[in-house]
Amino acid sequence: MQNKFLLIGIALLSLTACKTTSLQVASVQTQKNISINQDLKADEDFAQFIEPYTEKLNKEMNQKISYTQVDLTKEGDNSNLGNLLADYTFDGANIWAKANLNKNIDAALINIGGIRTTIGKGDILLKNVFEVMPFENEVIIVKFKGSDLQGLFDYYAKNQKNNPVSHLYIETNDGTLSKSLINGNSINPNQDYYIATSDYLALGGDNMKFFAMGESIPTGIKLRDLFIEYFKKNQQINPKEEVRLNFIGKK
Repeated sequence: MQNKFLLIGIALLSLTACKTTSLQVASVQTQKNISINQDLKADEDFAQFIEPYTEKLNKEMNQKISYTQVDLTKEGDNSNLGNLLADYTFDGANIWAKANLNKNIDAALINIGGIRTTIGKGDILLKNVFEVMPFENEVIIVKFKGSDLQGLFDYYAKNQKNNPVSHLYIETNDGTLSKSLINGNSINPNQDYYIATSDYLALGGDNMKFFAMGESIPTGIKLRDLFIEYFKKNQQINPKEEVRLNFIGKK
C-alpha cells in the first residue's frame, strides 16, 4: 500500500516539477481494456484508508442545524424557500455592506435554478443545504443608478420567471410592467441602489444582462456558507407567505 502511494507521489511530483514548455511524444502501448462494473474488485486497502474520513464527513453532514415547521419548496411565483434564501442573501450582504462600504443593501435577487432541491418538514441537516446549493457561487453587490434599474424590471415583465427577490415588489399585467417598488418605494432615478445577487447572475447568467449596467462589488462570501449560517441562527423556520412577484394574467 505504501509503495502504491509512493509511486503516485513520485508521479505527481515529476509532473509539477516540470519547468519546460516543450512537448514530447511518449511511446504509447496498447493495453487490455478493463471494464468498470460491479465485478471489478474493490481496493480493500484504499477503502480502509478512507473509512475514517468517510465516517467523519457523514457525521458532520448529518448534524442538525435547524428545523422547519413546513415543507420548504421552490414552487410558485413566491415560493417559501426562494423568498427565505433571498432574504438570507439580503441580510448577509447588508451586514457586509455596512461594515465595508458604509452603505445599506436595497434589495436582493437570486435565481430559482440555483436552488437545486427542496427541504422537507422536520430537521434541517447540514447536507440538506449542500443539496439545495451545491455550487460555489459568491455574493456580489451591484451598485446601480436608479435610472439603470429599468432593465431589471423589464426582465421580469418579459420572462415572468419566479427568480426569488427580497425587498422588491414587481407587478406585471399581461406581460407589461405595472408596478415596481424597492422597500415599498418607487424608484428614484437619481439615487444609487445596491442590489445583492450571485456572481453567476452578476456576470449575466440566466440572461440577466441588465447587471452589466451596474458596478459589481465582490464580497468573498459563499452563498452556501451564508445560508448555513442563517439556518443555524434560526432554529425554527416558519416562513411567512408574501407576494413579491405578482404576474397578473400570466399564462
